[in-house]
Amino acid sequence: MASSMIVNAPRVVPSIKSFDCQNHLAANLKLTCGIQASGKRVLVVRACQSRGGPVKKLGLSDAECEAAVVAGEVPHAPPPPPTPAAPAGTPVVPSLPLSRRPRRNRKSPAMRASFQETNISPANFVYPLFIHEGEDDSPIGAMPGCYRLGWRHGLVEEVAKARDVGVNSIVLFPKVPDALKTPTGVEAYNDNGLVPRSIRLLKDKFPDLVIYTDVALDPYSSDGHDGIVREDGVIINDETVHQLCKQAVSQARAGADVVSPSDMMDGRVGAIRAALDAEGFQHVSIMSYTAKYASSFYGPFREALDSNPRFGDKKTYQMNPANYREALIEAREDESEGADILLVKPGLPYLDIIRLLRDKSPLPIAAYQVSGEYSMIKAGGVLKMIDEERVMMESLMCLRRAGADIILTYFALQAAKCLCGENR
Repeated sequence: MASSMIVNAPRVVPSIKSFDCQNHLAANLKLTCGIQASGKRVLVVRACQSRGGPVKKLGLSDAECEAAVVAGEVPHAPPPPPTPAAPAGTPVVPSLPLSRRPRRNRKSPAMRASFQETNISPANFVYPLFIHEGEDDSPIGAMPGCYRLGWRHGLVEEVAKARDVGVNSIVLFPKVPDALKTPTGVEAYNDNGLVPRSIRLLKDKFPDLVIYTDVALDPYSSDGHDGIVREDGVIINDETVHQLCKQAVSQARAGADVVSPSDMMDGRVGAIRAALDAEGFQHVSIMSYTAKYASSFYGPFREALDSNPRFGDKKTYQMNPANYREALIEAREDESEGADILLVKPGLPYLDIIRLLRDKSPLPIAAYQVSGEYSMIKAGGVLKMIDEERVMMESLMCLRRAGADIILTYFALQAAKCLCGENR
C-alpha cells in the first residue's frame, strides 16, 4: 500500500492544471489536492505504486511553491535506500584513513563515461581492402572474414557497407597477376593498372571517400621484395625510390588522397613529395610507414597478396623489433622530408613506439593493426577462448590510448557496427 502524508497548502490554490513532479519533487510521488473537514486546503503527497504512469500536476506557480517551502511545508522525498549488507563472515574493520579513493570515479557506468580519457569512433578507422582482377570475392584462409574483393563489384559493395556505419577511409592492396610481375615492378605505375582503375571507380561512386594507397614494389615484384633486387641479393635504395616516385604520381593522378610509402627505403618521403609537387599534386598527403618493423605478424597479409619474398627476408630495410630509439631517427627524417602522417606497424605489440612518436612529434600518428593481430583475435574467438568482440574493441582502444589518431584495421567494419550498436 502506498504511504502518504499531508502538507498544509497555501490558502489560495488554483484549479488543478499541471505540476511538474520531476522538477519540483522527487520522482515517483503522486500529488492530490483535497479539503479537510475544517475546510482547510491540504496537499496530499503519496508514493506512486507504479512507475512510468502519467503524472498529474497542480498548477502551482513558482512563487506559491517557494512560499510553501519557506513555510516549512516541504513534501518528503522517498527515504534513502538501505545500505546493502556484506556477506556473512566479512570482518568488521575501521575505515582506512584515505583522503583519496580513486574508485569513487569508477563507481557507476555514468561516472566512468564522464571521466573516460580516450574515445574511439568509426572516423578513427582506415579500412584495408584487398582487391583482385576477378569477378568474385575470394575468401582469405588465414584471415577469417576478409576477402580478395572483385574491383568492379565486391569492392564497391564493401565500401558502401563501411560508409553506412561511418567508416569513410580505406586503403587498397592489390593482388597482381604473376604474369605482370617483373624485377623492377613496372606495373606499379601503370595508369590503367588495378589500383588506379579501382581509385577512379570509387571516386566516381563516392567522391568524398578518403582513399589511401600503398606505395611499395612487393605486390608487383617477381622477387617479392619492396625494392629492386641486385644480382647479389641486395635491395638497392635509390633506384627503388625512383620507381616509387612514379608509382605515387600514378596513384595521385587516379585520385588518391593519401599515398603511403611502406617500403622503408631511405629518402623516399622527400623524393615522393618533390615528385608529387612537380606534377601539381601539392594537395595529396603522404602517410609514411615511419617505424615499420621486420615483424612475424605479417604472415596472413602475405598470403592475401601472394607476396612472400622469393628469397631471404626484409631485415635490411625494415626495422629490428628490438630497437626503440631508432624509431626517432626515422621519424625525424620523415618529418623533415615532408611527411604528413607517421605510421607505426605492427600496432599492439608496439604501443611503446606509438607513444614515443606521439610524445615527440606534432604530426598525426597512425597505427596499423596488422593481419597477424587480426587473425589471432579471430582464432581465439572461434575457439571460444576469448570474447572476440570485447577483445577487438579493447585492442583498438589501447591503440588510441597509446596515441594513435587513426588505426588501419581489418576490424574497421565490425568495430564500427559495434560502436553504432548494430551488434548489441
